[in-house]
Amino acid sequence: MGKTIAILVARLIFGGLFVMAASFKFMDMGATAGYIAAAGFPLPLLLSWIAAFFEVGLAVALLSGAFFSEASLAAGVYVIFLAFAFHGPNRWEGNQAEFGFFVDHFTFLAGLLFAFAHGPGEKLSVNLGLLRRPA
Repeated sequence: MGKTIAILVARLIFGGLFVMAASFKFMDMGATAGYIAAAGFPLPLLLSWIAAFFEVGLAVALLSGAFFSEASLAAGVYVIFLAFAFHGPNRWEGNQAEFGFFVDHFTFLAGLLFAFAHGPGEKLSVNLGLLRRPA
């Protein structure tokens, strides 16, 4: 019972973080585009919309358990990309908080890799995915 509760809470945390991230983007797409442009990426508004919908997809997969392992792996790659693109070593000088943000992404990655390896659990999970575990 404890393992099931822990897995469900972890899925709620993962999904909730991506719901929150997508919500912030949808609430102020211009600000997100500005942040992306400031990091030097082209087509910042398009990338903002892509990121928001990608995060919605991750949230749905992580919350429902459908394509959970695939979503966990994709989210891990995304999180590390974000760490280097927006909080990487070129931003640490004179701003210790950026280093903290950078490191936090790796703790998130650790959880996502664990989720990838172990799957969404047996309870309240849609059993879909290319990397589906046998029941």
